[in-house]
Amino acid sequence: MFGHHIAYSSTDYDYTYLIVVIILFIITLIVQSAVNNRYNKYSKVVTKSGITGAEAARMTMEAHGVTDVGIFRNDGQNLSDYYDPKTNGIYLSANTYQAPSVAAVGVACHEAGHAIQAAENYGPYRLRRAIIPFASISSKIAIPLIIAGLILSIFASFLKFLALAGIILFAVAVIAQLVTLPVEFDASRRALANIASCNILTEEELKGAKSILSAAAMTYVVATLSAIVQLLRFISLFAGRRK
Repeated sequence: MFGHHIAYSSTDYDYTYLIVVIILFIITLIVQSAVNNRYNKYSKVVTKSGITGAEAARMTMEAHGVTDVGIFRNDGQNLSDYYDPKTNGIYLSANTYQAPSVAAVGVACHEAGHAIQAAENYGPYRLRRAIIPFASISSKIAIPLIIAGLILSIFASFLKFLALAGIILFAVAVIAQLVTLPVEFDASRRALANIASCNILTEEELKGAKSILSAAAMTYVVATLSAIVQLLRFISLFAGRRK
């Protein structure tokens, strides 16, 4: 058992990477399907309170003393809802804005959770907001740099540092995704707590909202895992090129 060395070839690693990517892709499809199915199911369940998504978002924010956030209807499809800190406004799709459904209330209150985070200067939210502008740029140029560096290093070894620069930029994007996790989970936690405290949904309806938000949160988890795996792959390729 001791004293034996097991050697792994690059081919073995390639197969391992491919298997992991396929597994993550399948999980992504399953999670996205769960989000859509749960949203479609609970968008048909009308709340006993008759409160719409927009009204629920307003109620939850006011319960925290947040009264300066606008709530607007956007032209997007279902699940295109978001909070924009630049305009200090929540933008809800038509169904979320006007429908008195469990799905609408859950999604709208999640976005209200982000508005409350901004108002309370929630640490992870402030950190994500600081990183996102740079991460959005770095993610666009990282992979072209990595590919160029790995290819051009064949002709001039010093050009491999283009790949290193790309890896660093890609790592920034991964960090942004990692920071996003606590922000999204906290927004959902706030949403469910506010829905309960404001008596917007019944206990049974609240379970439906929780199932939607839990599935939606898992999409961020899977996306982050995929990004980490890709980053490790880039690092491995760079290390192999150095050798």
